[in-house]
Amino acid sequence: MRHLLSISDLGVEGIEEVCRLADHFTEVSQRSIPKVPALRGKTVATLFYEDSTRTRLSFEVAARRLSADVMGFSVSNSSVNKGESVRDTVNTISAMGPDALVVRHRSAGVPHQVAAWTGAAVINAGDGWHEHPTQALLDCYTIRDRLGSLAGRRIVILGDVKHSRVARSCVRAFTALGAKVTLVAPPTLLPPAVDSWPVDIGFSLDAVLTDCDVVYGLRVQNERQSEALLPSLREYTAQWGLTVDRAARMKPDALVMHPGPVNRGVEIAPEVLDRPNATLNEQVRHGVVVRMAVLYLLLVADPNSP
Repeated sequence: MRHLLSISDLGVEGIEEVCRLADHFTEVSQRSIPKVPALRGKTVATLFYEDSTRTRLSFEVAARRLSADVMGFSVSNSSVNKGESVRDTVNTISAMGPDALVVRHRSAGVPHQVAAWTGAAVINAGDGWHEHPTQALLDCYTIRDRLGSLAGRRIVILGDVKHSRVARSCVRAFTALGAKVTLVAPPTLLPPAVDSWPVDIGFSLDAVLTDCDVVYGLRVQNERQSEALLPSLREYTAQWGLTVDRAARMKPDALVMHPGPVNRGVEIAPEVLDRPNATLNEQVRHGVVVRMAVLYLLLVADPNSP
């Protein structure tokens, strides 16, 4: 595998291989000195054209735990503010010899284009509404860690599916591993082509809540909306929010997940986020070891594979 641009680049065997490697790197991360020399002499550059806390920091931590050097690129302090194009920025950074570029951009398809401009391995860290493959991988790893397997599990993805690259990657990953996925959202927050997705569609959280193994909440992305798609956030919470009362009707071992950042009290009640079955901090922790696994696969394991 040369790049990771989509969950489809991995397939079932690739997802399972990432999880197996993440098991190993979990053990590494628990050591008193959580580092291995696997990427010594390699350089990982992060190109983030959108704000990020979890993804950017976890990639940087992952690279350093593998003993790689890290080059950080910040739009606010770069020549982008002087009008430099993405291609020229990529050419400039590529000239410095990085082995991997981790790319996030507000426009769908940019990481794919970057892959055509550089000899480095490219990892899609989120492109527009398109995909966010490493988020889906860490979510698979979290469910696997808690529930043992995704096969046969009922997963509800709840909320702003229309604007969510996470939802698109998670649907592909979860269904590939045998889970049954139901999207629950207001009709205005479902994507136009959702009928072609391998999922069930519902408009009532209450109708599916008692049977699900995972409720995966999505952030209401007001910054990506160009029109009024909801009457109000209060009405959204009343109909589609995971409130305390709704959470009480879930199965005792059912998980509450969210990719972050959370609009507390909108998608999920604050009290629910503090319960033992809420996995948000675990997802962040697993993000480091999963991204270690991805970097290892791209830069060390089987470098001659297509």
